[in-house]
Amino acid sequence: MSDLQKKNAGEAAAAHVEAGMVVGLGTGSTAAWFVKALAARNLPDLRCVPTSERTADLARELGLTLSTLENTPRIDLTVDGADEIGPGLALIKGGGAALLREKLVWEASERCICIADAAKVVPVLGTFPLPIEVVAFGHKTTANRIADVLADHDIASPARVRQADRGLIRTDGGNLIYDAACKVIADPARLAADLKSLTGVVEHGLFLDLTDLAIIGTDAGVETLNP
Repeated sequence: MSDLQKKNAGEAAAAHVEAGMVVGLGTGSTAAWFVKALAARNLPDLRCVPTSERTADLARELGLTLSTLENTPRIDLTVDGADEIGPGLALIKGGGAALLREKLVWEASERCICIADAAKVVPVLGTFPLPIEVVAFGHKTTANRIADVLADHDIASPARVRQADRGLIRTDGGNLIYDAACKVIADPARLAADLKSLTGVVEHGLFLDLTDLAIIGTDAGVETLNP
């Protein structure tokens, strides 16, 4: 029933959008439901900033007006999904390989709403592998530095580069994704700071202190969580 839950969350989030807003559009299966529900509302004077080429294609097909961070540096509201929602609405994102663009849009937003199905809510972050976006040049040496940081956080498994049948996964910005099977992230803030300090790391999937509201889809409707 996760599709129904995602649909319920996406439709509920669309009700928070008002005419004339600049809206950040997230990436992923849950965010796609929001984009569809937003287009169906047919609000006037909306401008939408997508976080990926995939989302841009969907929004364009549905007739939404697109903009960019360069042209609309202030975003009223961003709605996006998450791979995990932990205590205090700390998130792991990046399963769709759009974490850098997502974080840029989130940090330019007045408000951010996270939408997800009920299974994404967890007591502690870390079961979902943490995505880390790295520059392709010298990425194996960057991976060694990442492994050292993970070990310092009692995370034994090294991060592994994300691949598909066609080869290494590349983000819209041409970077690579490493996934760290953390299992438990005891101190998300410290891990976030340590990873961000590494040369070669562009961004990580820990979204901390960015979410104003989480809308969790259930089979019967939605529940809301506050930080």
